[in-house]
Amino acid sequence: MRRITKHGVERRLRHYNNRLRQIAVNIIETGNPHGRLAKHPADFLNFLERQGGRQDEGFPAAWRVDDRLVIDKPARLAVVLNCYYTDLLPQLLERLTLIPIPFDLFVTNVSGQEVKIPTSLGNMNHSVVLDCANHGRDILPMVQLVNARLLDPYDLILKVHTKKSPWRADHAELSGSGEQWRDEFLDALLPSKERIEELITAFRQDPHLGVITAPGNIVGKEFWGGDQRIVEQLLRRIELSLDPDSLRFPAGSMYWCRGFVLQGLRAFNLIADDFDREAGQVDGTTAHAVERIIGIVAEEAGLSLATSDDIETAVDRDALSRLLDAYRPECAPTQRATVLPFYLPQFHPSPHNDRWWGTGFTEWHNVAGAIPAYEGHYQPKIPTDLGFYDLRLDEVRQAQADMAAAHGIAGFMYYYYWFSGERVLNLPIERLKDSSVDFPFCLMWANENWTRRWDGRSQDILIGQDYHRVPAEDFIDDIMEFLLDPRYIRVNGKAIIAVYRPGQMPDFGRVAAEWRRRAREAGAGELMILSVAVARDFGAIDAESRLEVDGTLEFPPHGLPWVAGPSWDAHLDSRYAGNFMSYQASAAASMRKAHVMNDDEYPGVMVTFDNTARRQWKPDIWYGSNPYTFRRWVASHLDALMTRPPESRIMFVNAWNEWAESAVLEPTTRFGMTYLLALRDAIRG
Repeated sequence: MRRITKHGVERRLRHYNNRLRQIAVNIIETGNPHGRLAKHPADFLNFLERQGGRQDEGFPAAWRVDDRLVIDKPARLAVVLNCYYTDLLPQLLERLTLIPIPFDLFVTNVSGQEVKIPTSLGNMNHSVVLDCANHGRDILPMVQLVNARLLDPYDLILKVHTKKSPWRADHAELSGSGEQWRDEFLDALLPSKERIEELITAFRQDPHLGVITAPGNIVGKEFWGGDQRIVEQLLRRIELSLDPDSLRFPAGSMYWCRGFVLQGLRAFNLIADDFDREAGQVDGTTAHAVERIIGIVAEEAGLSLATSDDIETAVDRDALSRLLDAYRPECAPTQRATVLPFYLPQFHPSPHNDRWWGTGFTEWHNVAGAIPAYEGHYQPKIPTDLGFYDLRLDEVRQAQADMAAAHGIAGFMYYYYWFSGERVLNLPIERLKDSSVDFPFCLMWANENWTRRWDGRSQDILIGQDYHRVPAEDFIDDIMEFLLDPRYIRVNGKAIIAVYRPGQMPDFGRVAAEWRRRAREAGAGELMILSVAVARDFGAIDAESRLEVDGTLEFPPHGLPWVAGPSWDAHLDSRYAGNFMSYQASAAASMRKAHVMNDDEYPGVMVTFDNTARRQWKPDIWYGSNPYTFRRWVASHLDALMTRPPESRIMFVNAWNEWAESAVLEPTTRFGMTYLLALRDAIRG
């Protein structure tokens, strides 16, 4: 991995000196250290000002205690209907009776009038009418549903609204009246039961299909209008840059879509204050900007935009019916591959950490102490659903298992720490073994020395590996009790064991052969031994030992290029002296590599990497991670695995809960469940 040279340090010092001079000028001229004044409610500066402390949740507080929003058995399809023109509601409801599978209906009522939905409406499973302020057009009410996580359970979403668009009759570039436009949408999206079946199953047939709208309504850069700047400001919230020339989006805001396209909007942390006051605008508002963002983020997630006439008419109705069954609540979701995130057991007090770092120390101490190093930097990371948990508790492991299983994760790969016969941070895996938590697991031997590198004293070894005092061969005896557990993950009957830095052991090939012999004798059967794909100077396996293992697994950011990120645009803190890398560049390199992997190489992705919590001003940070890019990375690797037999389709994720390195699938205050939802969507395909 690249290290900063003396020349690089000097260049960075010049950069900071120039920046300090510019800050001084900015303060004199504008009163703002960055020389910018917020011009619009959704501007990034306004977003920055409200960071810290308790945040606006982005939906009415009353929804939390509204029993109508508790759906014990949700459908797999949600219909989101925004009602402003109540006279058009019956027409829309009649069309919904054509939907051939169960659906849940969310009506956001901004009309100011009472709206009632028939208790029986075709295949409707559940319905609720939510009175909302007439603010943010049809977009803010939808965003509030997203923020409240009401749309999280759904694989597919149909978004419609009572549309009149009287302005369209006078539009210079668009023909037809608003009434004609509305009818075009309804005739394309809800024409007949048979055609709706074809539209729904198109998502099942094509895992890359993201949005279906009416013909003629996927438009491009010629329809930026006054929205480009607002879009740029909003995309900064998820560290995503804009290519203005590549704009494509579903105009009119009526479409079928894969659930994650809308669910991922939670990452933008949009609230009512981000939206313009209603003044009859036809352009240049946050609502119009989000309309365009739908297309941008769908494509960023690796998903395509299509119109209904792109979807072929099915000939084999029996085959189509079988595809349709996948969206019925009683059918278990299918999984494209076995996905295994890495699991850190650091979240409980231990005698070693008490002695090294202070009584009661856990990883949460590092996490809570981080402070932002650039504009919009999400630090400290704060957990939501699972809280600052303690892994001494079985109920925590059960909650993690339930959450992971619900999002398509097959099991966890626990980091296992064993130093010359001594277990460290072993309590969680031992408690798991003795518990009734029914969730698969396997182990990675994290066989590296522990030092005081968190506080810059990497030469001070806290506990180290000594393969002469206790041979590495004995490691297999230590973990035999776990290998014999029926929950231990096996591939073709072989128990998976990963080794982080096998090259640090003398003659690892001989060690691996001995592990296999002892496992057979102990009744644990055959092993699938994987080495982590790290650099040669980091302890990679040598060529001779490579013959004795079953394959390698990727552990990003190991093995990926370190490409500089946009440090100037991010406005790094003047104290920053670490590495600032591009997540987008690393993801792109990994995606290219995945399609030329050998069958014994198993791909990996990372949520992100940012160890500010451990090293504050000298961290390694990957800028540009967001749930949409993450989904594209995951989907690309899963696509590459589809050529392998089902049991060999294995992908690893860094990580489930590496909180101090920001590699976290667990829900957070900034991103909610969006990384898990991205993973689930890609896994289900």
